[in-house]
Amino acid sequence: MYFKHPELLYFLFLLIVPILVHLFQLRRFKKEYFTNVQVLKALKIQTRKSSTIKKWLLLACRLLLLTFIILAFAQPYFKAKDSENRSNEMYIILDNSLSMQAKGKKGELLKRAVQELLETIPENATFSLLTNSDAFWNTTKKEIQSELQNLKYSALPFQIESLLGQIQSHKSAFKKDIVIITDAVGIEKKQLQNIPKDDNTFFVIPKAEQKNNIAIDSVYIQETLDNFYNLNVELASYGEDIKPTSIAIYNNHKLIAKTIVSFDTPKKTIPFTIPKQTFHGYVSIDDNGLAFDNNYYFSISKTQKTAVLSIGENEKSNFLSRIYTDEEFDFQNSPLNSLDYNALEKQDVIILNEIDDIPQALQTTLKTLVEKGSNLIVIPSPKSSVSQLNTFLSNFGNIQYQQLETTEKRITKINFNHPLFASVFENKVTNFQYPNTKSTFGLSGSFPVVLYYEDGNSFLSSKVNSATAISIFSAPLNTTNSNFQQSPLIVPTFYKMAVQNKNNGIKARIIGDSNPYLVSVALSKDAILTVKNNEEDFIPLQQSVNNKVQLNFNNFPEQAGNFNVFNQTEAVDQLSFNYNRSESKTTDSNENGIADYKTLDSITTVFDQLQTERTDSQIWKWFVIFALLFLLLEMALIKFLK
Repeated sequence: MYFKHPELLYFLFLLIVPILVHLFQLRRFKKEYFTNVQVLKALKIQTRKSSTIKKWLLLACRLLLLTFIILAFAQPYFKAKDSENRSNEMYIILDNSLSMQAKGKKGELLKRAVQELLETIPENATFSLLTNSDAFWNTTKKEIQSELQNLKYSALPFQIESLLGQIQSHKSAFKKDIVIITDAVGIEKKQLQNIPKDDNTFFVIPKAEQKNNIAIDSVYIQETLDNFYNLNVELASYGEDIKPTSIAIYNNHKLIAKTIVSFDTPKKTIPFTIPKQTFHGYVSIDDNGLAFDNNYYFSISKTQKTAVLSIGENEKSNFLSRIYTDEEFDFQNSPLNSLDYNALEKQDVIILNEIDDIPQALQTTLKTLVEKGSNLIVIPSPKSSVSQLNTFLSNFGNIQYQQLETTEKRITKINFNHPLFASVFENKVTNFQYPNTKSTFGLSGSFPVVLYYEDGNSFLSSKVNSATAISIFSAPLNTTNSNFQQSPLIVPTFYKMAVQNKNNGIKARIIGDSNPYLVSVALSKDAILTVKNNEEDFIPLQQSVNNKVQLNFNNFPEQAGNFNVFNQTEAVDQLSFNYNRSESKTTDSNENGIADYKTLDSITTVFDQLQTERTDSQIWKWFVIFALLFLLLEMALIKFLK
């Protein structure tokens, strides 16, 4: 037992006063002589004994009365179970990602969590609250009540590791109580490594009642015909007993196709045929699960030809002219001795096709063009100088040629995960017709390998970054040295190397994608591009590159939809944004990943537990009650005991 005011206990020494008064009282008994008092002798002895007992009882009552009063004023208490953490700072992490749209017993998980926070947090309590999109440091419920009630869903997936990092970087002399409110979708144990062991961490996992969900994963052009596009819409279903759903395509909010989908397998591909024209719309499904993945927005602009220039001998470029046809490409070949350097800036793709020597002027020009967004393809000549090639390649990263080897090799392995071959092959091909080369330079460096020789060395390496693709062959491709021109691989390989990072085809970005976007427009001085639709507008980070503008959207826009790119009042491009589908699988709640931490069923339980474990048990009221009881007992002794 502890005392809030222990100094008052010194008053207990005053209890000696009533004891002294009782023992040394001044009153004396006087003898009175009466005649015939023999009969009263026994009564006299009995009365004096009763009086002595009464006085001792009164003394005890008064001593206990004063003792309990003194103890009550000293305010005794029992120390709280967790009193050492009473000064902890409170941090609340609230998951407002799209998976929190799921409905629980009392409505949407996020809205219910906000309501419970507002009902539970004490009025004067100071805390910090972090969400996917906002951070409120050292605030109170009253200060952020309006922001909480209007809290929107974040387009970004729940990144608990990043939020925990923000809390730990917020330096403080006190330990922390961290309350994490999330449905635990996508959480992995390794993401919780930033939680110090001496901090108290609580998880509140709201439960979704509806586990079934259907999501539109992607839309892509399967085939381009003369007057139509053959589209494929990829659907994914999660849960059990998925009911048939309707799916429709809208162009500028006008219905152009609709059908019913039944799910005999978790994944379904739905084909559609739409007119070959500018498209600015979306695919929509009717689903009672999560709402954010029921629409997939995409745009198809008028196809712009990709300008491809091959530098080399005409007879060695004939195979390229058969790949880069007039329907999609503006292909030209130029021998090195007649190259027009002024025309280089207009090219989207430049191919160095087995030229023996690369002049310094051309090296400098190509370095600049690649920095501005042109794709580069290098096919070495057997007569090339390795040192010159390596000096040139050093402008683009860690990739170097080795000495020429005259050993025949077969190309036997495809890197299907490389961006060049994304969506190219429906299935992984292993038994294709293996092409070969009679001589090769070999490649070393950090460029990802696209095609491998049977000995594991690189035949083709390519680095695809935010705006350009740089592809390097290790061997000459002329028919004397290789039969690669007759291989089925040559068409998809060269096609993808040319169109990589170009805006032809479907334009559907994921919100939060850090890759830049190129708009073909020449801006006047101080002009800027604006991206907007009827609900939202923003100005992305942008940089002018020749007759193009490179846009970086970061975490904008906040909501998915179809958008236009404006140069002042003129619409110069169309593109669409979609939410990340990583949280579509509501059955992916990983509660096992947080098994090492305290998990409670509600926010109210968290605050009640903290209040109970950190509040001292005040017992001074009991001492007041005991004092009153002894006061009543004293009055009863005086009145009834003779």
